[in-house]
Amino acid sequence: MNNRRNTIQRKITLDALKNSKNHPTIEELYADIQKEYPAISKTTVYRNLRTLEEEGIISQVMLPGDITRYEANIVPHHHFKCRHCDSVFDIDIPKADDIKNFLYQKYDFSVEEQYFVFNGLCSNCKEKI
Repeated sequence: MNNRRNTIQRKITLDALKNSKNHPTIEELYADIQKEYPAISKTTVYRNLRTLEEEGIISQVMLPGDITRYEANIVPHHHFKCRHCDSVFDIDIPKADDIKNFLYQKYDFSVEEQYFVFNGLCSNCKEKI
């Protein structure tokens, strides 16, 4: 961590992200924060998200064809996006490292990052449709 000041606005932004049940966009996160802290501007939230990401405390979730989302879970993992409700869920793929090993052994590729996104219907939407 660098020596940037830990401001109350940064704490509010991080707490709101940690308490989010989904992977919110900046608009969604800002709307949640505004309910309790109407004096905080969208620029402040955006700046704090950028700072928290630079410090490795949060990460961006960039899904194909979707707006950037944010999350406080920085442990390597993958995502599932529901095509009906647009919710994004964290998923763990226990054998994902086997794919890196396969690519190394078969093609001599050194995978530095891997990021899987699965799309479909979540269990709630599957029951409704």
